[in-house]
Amino acid sequence: MSRFVLMAGGTGGHLFPAMALAQELRRRGHDIQLMTDHRVASYGGDFPASATHIVPSATPSVGHPVKFVLAGIKIVWGIGVAYIKLGRIKPDAVIGFGGYPVYPPFVAASLRGIPGVLHEQNAVMGRANRALARMAKVIGLSFARTLKAEAFADKSVVVGNPLRDRVRVAARQSYPAIEPNGPIRILVFGGSQGARVFADLVPPVIAELPVELRSRLRLSQQCRPEDLDRVAETYRQAKVNVELAPFFDDLPERMATSHLVISRSGASTVTELTAIGRPAILVPLPGAIDADQKNNALVMEAAGGGWIAEQATLTPQSLATRLTSLLSDPAALARAADAARSLGQPDAVVKLADVAERLAQKGQLA
Repeated sequence: MSRFVLMAGGTGGHLFPAMALAQELRRRGHDIQLMTDHRVASYGGDFPASATHIVPSATPSVGHPVKFVLAGIKIVWGIGVAYIKLGRIKPDAVIGFGGYPVYPPFVAASLRGIPGVLHEQNAVMGRANRALARMAKVIGLSFARTLKAEAFADKSVVVGNPLRDRVRVAARQSYPAIEPNGPIRILVFGGSQGARVFADLVPPVIAELPVELRSRLRLSQQCRPEDLDRVAETYRQAKVNVELAPFFDDLPERMATSHLVISRSGASTVTELTAIGRPAILVPLPGAIDADQKNNALVMEAAGGGWIAEQATLTPQSLATRLTSLLSDPAALARAADAARSLGQPDAVVKLADVAERLAQKGQLA
């Protein structure tokens, strides 16, 4: 049995693939511990680790000198905290999943000579992973073409983005056929940075769809608590069958029963859409320095599994036109579902676990 410390920022995009790897490594009989930041309380309650360690971290703010210095102090503090903890844990290897919360513990592991794997979920290598890459023995990539990872090609291996067990189960379901005059299921979600946009945009668009389409819709939409009432009222007046909630804890299962998804294009979302094989209208988070969500969406669009809708230019009229066209053409949706599934890598977690085991056993790839 080996002992692994998994390191992931406290958001779903980093914690979910870490959780998938933890599940696989525990099945193989290994001990798993987690190092993360304080946000783990919102996402990591079910994380399969024998212990969870909170390590101080911060994101440097280059444009604000005072904040930059304070962040640097907190990062150094976090390195010290992680160094002490790792000395007590004595892991055989560490695996980092990106984000600045990984920076202090991964640096500490390097200082202790503990071999490490970095995993990159996006189609653009993140800033924290780029800063840590020279310390890693291996870099696991989700996409064969990962921008800004070219300099580390000699230590990179394409493994895909690990999927949690429940997603792998959902991926066994075939795309549901849309029967003539039968129900059409749409899932809308976007996390904290997408729910408000979709709450503003999607309900009036749905309300304006032709009545013959609108009457067939079975809609599930994630909304912030403060938006629930106004969104519900719009759908009520439009006589749309809808279920609203601030959070869906059964999102993979809802995705599997959907005919079309409207969502952001974070790495975990795109990974799950392609594994399950569901077409999507993807609205990348605007303003990201590395445009990671846009590049994730471009991969899916290029394969024919989705359609990018830029938030800056997205209007109710353009979205209504696209929805009307897609929902009126079940064959096109089915083709897009097949195209999305062609990108899926359901065995990614097995590949990454193999890499982690070899590193723990030998300190380097065989």
